Amino acid sequence: MAEIDWDTLREHALSAMQRAYAPYSKFPVGAAALVDDGRIVSGCNVENASYGLGLCAECALVSSLAMTGGGHLVAFTCVDGNGETLMPCGRCRQLLFEHSAPGMLLNTVSGIKTIDEVIPDAFGPSTLAAFAPTDPANETTCEACQ
Repeated sequence: MAEIDWDTLREHALSAMQRAYAPYSKFPVGAAALVDDGRIVSGCNVENASYGLGLCAECALVSSLAMTGGGHLVAFTCVDGNGETLMPCGRCRQLLFEHSAPGMLLNTVSGIKTIDEVIPDAFGPSTLAAFAPTDPANETTCEACQ
């Protein structure tokens, strides 16, 4: 894996944080990640008057990943309104796990950690694949078996 430029990722996260829409909590968040093809994607939190409908910065980041060509996240950082490193909540860790490259690195409040360290034994696509119906004739996924 190439050297991660954490300063550049942090700059992208800070820029995203400045675009956050947080009129209710007054807690802007920005996130940025390096994609396996070299792109940097970012996102900010977007609140809603119906509090439960707010979107986390990580949600916006993953949407940006999908909208700009997909891929897998290699390195991730997140900052609060003071520019301090912020640890994603459990829900967002799960979201990041789904789109991570193996061994994705996260800049956390306690240093650089892998995705597997911050969400051990995660439920993900491989968990579901183990239960996918298969065609007994050739052991491939069987769309007609569903």
